[in-house]
Amino acid sequence: MAIPSFVDQVTLHVSGGNGGHGVASVHREKFKPLGGPDGGNGGHGGDVILVVDTDVTTLIDYHHEPHRKATNGAPGAGSNRNGANGQDLVLRVPDGTVVRDQSGEVLADLVGAGTELVIAAGGRGGLGNAALASSKRKAPGFALKGEPGEERTVTLELKVVADIGLIGFPSAGKSSLIAALSRARPKIADYPFTTLVPNLGVVTAGSTTFTVADVPGLIEGASEGRGLGHDFLRHVERCAALVHVIDCATVEPGRDPLTDLDIIEAELARYGEYAGVDLSDRPRLVALNKTDVPDAAQIAEFVIGELRERGLRVFEVSAASHAGLRELSFAMAEIVAAQRAAAPKQEATRIVLRPPAPSGVGREFEVQHIEGRWHVTGEKVARWVRQTDFSNDEAVGFLADRLNRLGVEDELLKLGAEAGDDVVIGAESDAVLFDFDPTITAGAEVLGRRGEDLRLDQSDRRTNKERRALLAARRAWELEAAAARAEGREPEPFVWDLDEEYPGDDEVADEVPEDER
Repeated sequence: MAIPSFVDQVTLHVSGGNGGHGVASVHREKFKPLGGPDGGNGGHGGDVILVVDTDVTTLIDYHHEPHRKATNGAPGAGSNRNGANGQDLVLRVPDGTVVRDQSGEVLADLVGAGTELVIAAGGRGGLGNAALASSKRKAPGFALKGEPGEERTVTLELKVVADIGLIGFPSAGKSSLIAALSRARPKIADYPFTTLVPNLGVVTAGSTTFTVADVPGLIEGASEGRGLGHDFLRHVERCAALVHVIDCATVEPGRDPLTDLDIIEAELARYGEYAGVDLSDRPRLVALNKTDVPDAAQIAEFVIGELRERGLRVFEVSAASHAGLRELSFAMAEIVAAQRAAAPKQEATRIVLRPPAPSGVGREFEVQHIEGRWHVTGEKVARWVRQTDFSNDEAVGFLADRLNRLGVEDELLKLGAEAGDDVVIGAESDAVLFDFDPTITAGAEVLGRRGEDLRLDQSDRRTNKERRALLAARRAWELEAAAARAEGREPEPFVWDLDEEYPGDDEVADEVPEDER
């Protein structure tokens, strides 16, 4: 099986890198058993970026390796160490690459060196518990998970960006002509469809340098797909001007220069309707080729008058003897220079695909009742669900608080949701099913408010009042113990009860040293 060297259409499967998970960690140090949260954030996943590179002329690399994925972000670590971000995956594509989704909709038209398209964004890294801490949530016992990277299947379609397109029937001499005009060395043979892929050549005429594309031969019915017509015709869409290369030495029955020209023009018009591209405004030149053959020269002289009556600029040329090529090249350069002067300056751009906005102006979520279940959808709530570790009750409570603050619970009650109803939150691919209970107590509330650890508010250090009471109790016990020993009895062990009133507290308190009060 022959390995293709030119590929102008591929299906590409791309995935952004996954975000790293955040970490729930507590700072540990001598004499500081609960030194506070210090879990770091996860790194962001890498993006998949398409970049136009003028040195790339084919999509062959993606034909052999259609699956591409950026690197993942690293997870966070303790001591407030954030994970490293994943590296972006840069895919270089030829100038003039059209990106379509699976439905055929055009996502971007990449024209101009350096133009970028973020085709699959990497996932965000999850926050560690240090970033989640606040005045009301001093020691979160959970962290957020990293988000998965975007996955997308696209079709890359190359439409050659050339200033001049050479079009005509097979064996009209287009390859020979581009070889004579430039240093391009296409395959040349004396049979139809020798050229199966476009050939590009660089031509210099005076002070103007431009590119010429040799479009593979067209036949009648090319606009309907005959002879790989659509594969060939899409390469003329971006040309600033078209040159009809007409074989004046053909011996095929029913072929003559005028008929060939009319057939090709009819196919261009039909293809324009099919592809939604108007090709009628492109300047035309006519190159009557192979005039080095005596019979061909006579035919050219016979039809040149009628072609000029149609308003066409006609040149009698020969790729073999190079006759007329200088005049043709300068005519092409004149058209290119005028087109460049009139065209606005193109700058490299960066395009980022964004998800469609949720329905409803200003709404961040939407609630629908479908088949007995309440479905809560929206980019923000779907992202929150993906970030939640459902094996951690405190993290679930944090999610419930976020949804409540967003107004999801109030909206469900407003629409008639009752306790026990099924609530589905998130996109279909990663949705989570809950039993609706607006009075539910999250696991974190056992310790206090959701996400709060009351252990940080506890202190084993006694207050001045407690120390005075303890000293008074100790003095009272010592008196009782001395009396018991005098009577020959074993005294009761000392037990201090803060709630008990001890006699002599006021007198004994005065004995407490000044630095302990």
